[in-house]
Amino acid sequence: MKDELQNIISGKSQVRHGNTIQTISRYLRKSKSPGGTFESGKQIKSEERALIREFCNRNSFWITNININAFISSGAEQKVYLQNKHKVIKLNDTIYYESWEDYLNNLLLHNYFFPDTAYQLIGFYEQKDILYAVVEQKFVESNSATKLENVGEFLISNGFINTRNNDYFNPEAGIILEDLHDENVLTFDSNLFFIDTVFYLTAAFYKS
Repeated sequence: MKDELQNIISGKSQVRHGNTIQTISRYLRKSKSPGGTFESGKQIKSEERALIREFCNRNSFWITNININAFISSGAEQKVYLQNKHKVIKLNDTIYYESWEDYLNNLLLHNYFFPDTAYQLIGFYEQKDILYAVVEQKFVESNSATKLENVGEFLISNGFINTRNNDYFNPEAGIILEDLHDENVLTFDSNLFFIDTVFYLTAAFYKS
């Protein structure tokens, strides 16, 4: 599995809705300052923001209008709007991530593990000098409360171990999956739908 994930992150292999995400990740890697070293995560994000703006200008990848009347909810990391009865759009400013590339990696990992709720990156939006990724996702209904023990059983059966509360680690792949409370995993007809995930790569991910 690790080899497959490494190929997806590097852009060598495909994943659902991954092409655009991989294209922008590749653009960031190729365009960063020589050596790719910075004094802080804040500097990393500052350079990445400039590169994303450049990419959007060159490729007409800006979202210029968000229907604020379609607002559903918001959390620390994102705002959610109803696109239509089948889809939502989410605006994420990467507050949970040290870099934009880390956030894009999260999208790819989510789409690999949970293709039924895969994110499609449709553009970027800027408001009051804050840059947001705009992703589209299937609208998921819930008809029963999510039992966190069911979430744990599902993840453990797929190679994850519980580290604390609602956080998990996959030792084989070297990836962390966090914040899986009952608002981020919905239940419909006894099936679990992971709609908001926070994946992180660890140093172990890059070891062969």
